[in-house]
Amino acid sequence: MSAPTTNKKLLDWVAEVEAMCTPDQVVWCDGSKEEYDRLMAEMVESGAAIKLNEEKRPNSFAFNSDPSDVARVENRTYIASVKEEDAGPTNNWIDPEELKETMRGLYKGCMKGRTMYIIPFSMGPVGSPIAKNAIEITDSAYVVCNMHIMTRVTTEVLRLIEKTDDFIPCLHSVGAPLEEGQKDVRWPCAPIEKKYIAHFPEENLIWSFGSGYGGNALLGKKCLALRIASAMAGREGWMAEHMLILRFTNPEGKKFHVAAAFPSACGKTNLAMLQSTVPGWKVETIGDDIAWMKPGADGRLYAINPEAGFFGVAPGTAEYSNPMALAACSKDTIFTNVVVTEDKDVWWEDMGIDCAGGTDWKNNPWKPGMKDADGNTIKGAHPNSRFSARAANCPVICADWEDPAGVPIDIFVFGGKRTSVMPLVHEAFDFEQGVYMGATASSEPTAAALDVGAKLRFDPFAMTPFIGYHAGDYMQHWFDMGEKLGDKAPRCFYVNWFQKDGKKFLWPGFGENSRVLKWMCDRVEGKVEARETPIGLMPIDGDLTLDGLDIPAEDWEKLMKVDTEAFKATVADAKDYLAKFGDKLPAKMTEQLEKLEARLG
Repeated sequence: MSAPTTNKKLLDWVAEVEAMCTPDQVVWCDGSKEEYDRLMAEMVESGAAIKLNEEKRPNSFAFNSDPSDVARVENRTYIASVKEEDAGPTNNWIDPEELKETMRGLYKGCMKGRTMYIIPFSMGPVGSPIAKNAIEITDSAYVVCNMHIMTRVTTEVLRLIEKTDDFIPCLHSVGAPLEEGQKDVRWPCAPIEKKYIAHFPEENLIWSFGSGYGGNALLGKKCLALRIASAMAGREGWMAEHMLILRFTNPEGKKFHVAAAFPSACGKTNLAMLQSTVPGWKVETIGDDIAWMKPGADGRLYAINPEAGFFGVAPGTAEYSNPMALAACSKDTIFTNVVVTEDKDVWWEDMGIDCAGGTDWKNNPWKPGMKDADGNTIKGAHPNSRFSARAANCPVICADWEDPAGVPIDIFVFGGKRTSVMPLVHEAFDFEQGVYMGATASSEPTAAALDVGAKLRFDPFAMTPFIGYHAGDYMQHWFDMGEKLGDKAPRCFYVNWFQKDGKKFLWPGFGENSRVLKWMCDRVEGKVEARETPIGLMPIDGDLTLDGLDIPAEDWEKLMKVDTEAFKATVADAKDYLAKFGDKLPAKMTEQLEKLEARLG
């Protein structure tokens, strides 16, 4: 087909990739419903996709991956900056020219027997001053259809590229060429030693080879929206963060906007789609995973959700935990590595409903309670099984979620998973202490044998795998943004929903977390004072409403306790962790450490 653009830079790049990868045909994508339906029909016909029950799950499909291709491959993910020190200690580095030579060898002829799709997409509302235009070239129809859901695929992007001559090039191949007469395999991918997810931050360039899985193949996701975008944001004076965005509206109609960063398994999506239990207060979702933020004309920080969909982990998503996420994937959804039931619906562990059986994620017959040869229970869905659902289908999506100007952020929230030491909530004294809190966000290690006796796992701003440059420079960028925003910087808070007394959680969590959000909003509005502690500002008894909750006084005391001796151990662990950043550690981080130590005595 003829190219639907006149942009020379784009046409030259497409021609270069076509000559290198030698596909059988080239298709320019337009993001239309007809395109999506056609590709899905082709994949159902080939056996790659399973059409689900139209009455139970309209316009929805299931895919099963190769068992070797089920998650991001961190050890095959690279930041190929020109200088190794610019990648920093949290990233894998290869010299960019060496990596390109290796990958060009892999790309040579890799699309033989396949179609090369060219996907024009916008990260963020099309034309937004915070959005970015990009092109992904791929040989996977599964990727095209997921990109339809997760980004804004449209030829409008080509018109914007023609005006600006600017786009982010993303190249992807599953890495499995087809010989003449050979049929496509169900889920093509390359062996692990040939998988590469490569980022070239100085060129805003992404190359991915050998994997068909979401985060490795949907290059708008973590690759562009965080790794490349964080490097761009560092240079250009904005922020690309692994944060949910929500609107919390009080009974008087005043709107507060919250951006929150949590490591995995800390309830991020649940908070983004929270159902408030505080009378008269309402939560609306703007984004569940990524926030791009720029200072506006009024000096405040404005955020957009650069994505158009939710790439959610299926297991654990249930009516009791996140009914809004469950509702979002009731139609128009792509499911990967879940159980397909006998009546062509989907099921996964901890979904909260019974399942008589069906086909598991390895495409084998399955029933609950099945055991393997060693007597271990066989899971029906992979623990990292996913749904790609349209954000527009979420019942609590905010009416302004696609506002090109973004929403003004009032509050930053950081957190981790700690069974003790860290109280339910505390507020930073100022933005610089807030940066320290975000940079030292930590969780306890799991109960796996290898972790016994391990120290805390630190995950700065929940960004460890996604910082596209040196993490020390990234922390400094947070301080720089605070200086730029001045007194209009968001207020910073730290939460911990996970304190325990033995096996019992002290805080009920889920919708009750809205009580903690309300206290934060009351603090921003100046409605309540706070008591000063060595670690920050905390609620005065009675200001964080517990009406209707059955929390014994001794449990509340534990939830609010600041154990200075225990906290000193956390600070010692933080010091050890931060030492790895060497002379790139911002001086202000050291200052905050020293101030905290002094307050702890």
